[in-house]
Amino acid sequence: MNAVVAPPPTAVTAATALAAQFARVRARSVALAAPLSAEDAMVQSMPDASPSKWHLAHTTWFFERFVLATQPDYVAFDADWHYLFNSYYQSIGPAHARPQRGLLSRPSLDEVLRFRNLVDQRVLAALQADALDEQATRQLVLGLHHEQQHQELLLTDIKHALWSNPLQPAYRDDLPRSTGTASPLAWIHSPEQIVEIGAPAWPAHAAFAYDNESPVHRVLVPAHSLANRPVSNSEFRRFVEAGGYREPAHWMSEGWSLCQQEHWQHPLYWDDALAREFTLAGWRALDPDAPVCHLSYFEADAYARWAGARLPTEFEWEAAAAGQAPQGNFADSGRLHPAAPDQGSAPDRHLQLFGDVWEWTSSAYGAYPGFRTFEGNLGEYNGKFMCGQWVLRGGSCATPADHIRPSYRNFFAPSARWQFAGLRLAKDAA
Repeated sequence: MNAVVAPPPTAVTAATALAAQFARVRARSVALAAPLSAEDAMVQSMPDASPSKWHLAHTTWFFERFVLATQPDYVAFDADWHYLFNSYYQSIGPAHARPQRGLLSRPSLDEVLRFRNLVDQRVLAALQADALDEQATRQLVLGLHHEQQHQELLLTDIKHALWSNPLQPAYRDDLPRSTGTASPLAWIHSPEQIVEIGAPAWPAHAAFAYDNESPVHRVLVPAHSLANRPVSNSEFRRFVEAGGYREPAHWMSEGWSLCQQEHWQHPLYWDDALAREFTLAGWRALDPDAPVCHLSYFEADAYARWAGARLPTEFEWEAAAAGQAPQGNFADSGRLHPAAPDQGSAPDRHLQLFGDVWEWTSSAYGAYPGFRTFEGNLGEYNGKFMCGQWVLRGGSCATPADHIRPSYRNFFAPSARWQFAGLRLAKDAA
């Protein structure tokens, strides 16, 4: 009788770890949607947002289309859904218009959840059977990071939808509150230096990174000073009270036009008395020590000008974050809102570089020297958006902790206000 030859332990370990990661990420999306009714899950409050049901379906479609469809005998759950839940991958077919996703009363939420369950079972079975080739496995890994991005979008989109509801209900009323106190604002000087920016290209390098983070390259970063923490609510409130939203001298032309057209008077979700803010737990008193959030690039830039400072470049930010483990107030903390740090006074080190709020930078979103998109259809993932967007760094209170790294580049249009975005001040060297 021939002995059974076991596969190499590393292969077993890798497949088992990937299956566990897949199950964990997929379960978290469903858990995030659990407090929502079927009616909540269908709401689309503005063209830039998407219904929670669509997020649940689209992330599942991604695994069906880019992982399971590589199997020769796979039959799609529903071929018509390819059009409904594609996002912007034009190379594989047309997609339902983003501003009209809220019209999709069918399929129902129950049908979407059945779709998720079936795809989950088939992906896990394929992993257990070692049936995925190298390309499908890479696309599975990318799909997990893609789903984590949609987990944050699900939260920011439902927050906007609930705020837009005249009743303004809470997503969850049991979210813990902040108990920290902001450290006094201090400046940390950095001399002129040449720094390595970016991450080695994946999958040639084992550690995952998006294509827009690569390749590693050297950048001259002039001498500058960077604030030890993000701008707080109380600091931004002084800008509002000083007439910052009424003084065009602080604003870029496009930002000032938007400020007038949209009647901006304070950050999104603040009340007009500047005393409360709408959170995923409903209306709460404005925490003066927590980082200000839900700012557009234009608002962040206007505040920095008013304060006699500027926004940092993404290279200044990454130089400060290099070598640091991403620790902070992420979605995993359960707060789902920025909080004042618990570290106390720290004038000599950078606090809250990770978590709490995405930090706007003054850097336009563009390609690094030698940039190469991911191969195949997934080359549409990042590169084609490198126009008219600005870079944010560091993650937020809605970002999964294991999703972020110092080289991570988020990007949004400068008008975007519904993300957990704030700012950290920078100054040129004297």
